Amino acid sequence: MKELKHILEQVNPIKIIGDTAIAVNELKLDSRKVEQGDVFFAVKGTTVDGHSFIPKVTEQGASVIVCEEIPTEPNAAVVYVLVKDARKTSAIMACNFYDHPSKKLQLVGVTGTNGKTSVATLLHQIYVQKNHKSGLLSTIVNKINNEEIPSTHTTPDPIAINALLQKMVDENCEYAFMEVSSHAADQDRIFGLEFTGAIFTNITHDHLDYHKTFQEYIYAKKKFFDQLPAKAFALTNIDDKRGEVMLQNTSAKKYSYAVKSLADFRFKILENAFSGLIVESEGVDVHLQMTGRFNAYNLLAIYATCVLLGMDKEEALSAISTLRGAEGRFDCIMSSQQKIIGIIDYAHTPDALKNVLDTINEIRTHNEQVITVVGCGGNRDKTKRPDMAHIATELSNKVILTSDNPRNEVPEDIINDMKAGVPAQNYNKVMSVTDRREAIRIACNLANAKDIILLAGKGHEKYQEISNIKYPFDDKAILLETFKEMNK
Repeated sequence: MKELKHILEQVNPIKIIGDTAIAVNELKLDSRKVEQGDVFFAVKGTTVDGHSFIPKVTEQGASVIVCEEIPTEPNAAVVYVLVKDARKTSAIMACNFYDHPSKKLQLVGVTGTNGKTSVATLLHQIYVQKNHKSGLLSTIVNKINNEEIPSTHTTPDPIAINALLQKMVDENCEYAFMEVSSHAADQDRIFGLEFTGAIFTNITHDHLDYHKTFQEYIYAKKKFFDQLPAKAFALTNIDDKRGEVMLQNTSAKKYSYAVKSLADFRFKILENAFSGLIVESEGVDVHLQMTGRFNAYNLLAIYATCVLLGMDKEEALSAISTLRGAEGRFDCIMSSQQKIIGIIDYAHTPDALKNVLDTINEIRTHNEQVITVVGCGGNRDKTKRPDMAHIATELSNKVILTSDNPRNEVPEDIINDMKAGVPAQNYNKVMSVTDRREAIRIACNLANAKDIILLAGKGHEKYQEISNIKYPFDDKAILLETFKEMNK
């Protein structure tokens, strides 16, 4: 427990009603979890206003309410802290409550539309393998050294982030690698954290259901870099036309990486095959176990980060040469008899899908078919649906439009939105199969020896969300099961 006055440092409240010497138990953003002696933050969300839960959390025993509007009839047993921005205040108070754990770690954040999970996960893998105790906050899983903690958001809320970082400090971690989503930056979930470095991978069309405009989406990513301290490093992909934008207002030390342009860190791709990449770095040829141009960028960002964190260049190149991809990222398997190649990839944006299909088409001999199974998520950015189908049909020989996570939308409606993007000349390439499991089976039945099947959109996910229920579903497991049946 801590006294309220100590966790109010740097908050600058408009008004306080009550005694700040009061000891508090925990910090809570979720009204359902509030218990005796807790601090509750009444945050105005996009759909729910936390102020409406103040009477309820008071009954549950909240001793402090941080709010933007004090109730008309305040409870004498409760301390009220009136602030301009309850969300940002929760971030500041979380840093104070957990004794600023980010200052005790080498914390590196990764942002961008694609590549965040791969870069953060593989950095964590390198440092753990080199016996540096390290933490990971990612879409797939959170880790403290090798202990896994289930992940529910790309970037958790500020209280959860600081709690996780404090656990890492308690476990003597030296490093922490963290995905930073545009939502997290925009909602100040990372406000108050002290980053050692930030990485920008790329930015393309995504999350416009939330950000409304592409410019707002860019600004949300840039906001992360704008908040970096002068002693941090800012590493950006300058092959992306917004790469240099990220550096415009940052106080951090600026570094660049690229495959096509001159940069502080550069790879030249010599060979790109399903078995891996060969790249040249400063006159040295390096064999990499991962495939595709997009992985060349990811591995280059990882290499540059290792060097900026103090690792010898030769050691860093050796480290990335042993890496394998994150689960569900260009994950290749092959049927034993027909030699059909199956690729499972999380590509759920137009650019990510294009990157994966471009990579397949760069590598293949063109004597085989590319069969793509793809859907789009329900209750998310509808504008990208026709683009996804357009890209799939332009870059594949056959396409099966199917369900992703339909959530609360009718799957057929989502598929119809996608069909609107199919050019007339590609109609004969397309079929619609609402049941994703059946779509995967049909793709396998359509495939001949050495054909390539891409299952796009779900990647590492082990569920399918339909009408607010998450049902067990694993693209890779279903593909393996189907390959096994085909071999009987």
